[in-house]
Amino acid sequence: MTKLISIFTAALLMSGCSSFSLFGESDTEKPDNKTKTEMTPRMQVVNIVADPAIQNADVEQSSTTSHSQSDLYGSERADALYGNGSGTSARMVTKHVGDYVQSMTQDLISNMEYITDKTPVGVTNFALVDSDLQRSNLLGFQLTESFMHELHKFRIPVIDFKATEYIRVTEHGDFLLSRDFLELTEQSPIEYILTGTMTKHQGGYIVNARILGLESKAVVASAQMLMPFYVVDALLPSEHNMVDGVQLTQGE
Repeated sequence: MTKLISIFTAALLMSGCSSFSLFGESDTEKPDNKTKTEMTPRMQVVNIVADPAIQNADVEQSSTTSHSQSDLYGSERADALYGNGSGTSARMVTKHVGDYVQSMTQDLISNMEYITDKTPVGVTNFALVDSDLQRSNLLGFQLTESFMHELHKFRIPVIDFKATEYIRVTEHGDFLLSRDFLELTEQSPIEYILTGTMTKHQGGYIVNARILGLESKAVVASAQMLMPFYVVDALLPSEHNMVDGVQLTQGE
């Protein structure tokens, strides 16, 4: 019997010495201190106020965010600048008056009646709504040019009634257009007129555009939009409006 117990004890010692202890505890259940240290996750505490690398990262992220902010029409709210050639600068815009006119023209086309590719249309200057409707400004002039372009893109025949029957050659250039009614033809094949008004608003100009029949005076299309001041102010008067070094804008 004693011999049998000795053989059993020897077999246990040979087969499980690495995983069995005479004290009833496995070697794998007692990891050393080094293993515990490697398995324990470490928490790193950083002072974000004192760390310049984190501050720089925050500044870069803030700068990127500010440059990506824009209004519904894409005008940048960043600090980028544009110049007018006179040493002054202001905030850069990525959209101009023509882009707003493009949207308004789509509104006109969407509710337009009776106008086809066979009905000639003329475009007049937009008048200041609080005037006698005989005054405009630089925005009103540019609206006319932009609407003529957009209507032509929709294959609507546009008549430029400011075109003369001859080319005037001068020292300032060669010109076909004129604002002198004595130089223009008395009759033009115009059936409809695109015209409108401008109302100065706290945020810009409210532009009201409409197409009406030249004979019936019936409105056959209309559109309305607010043009922000920072888009309108990007229009710069030409140098011929300078009087004693001061820019004069008609209608202001």
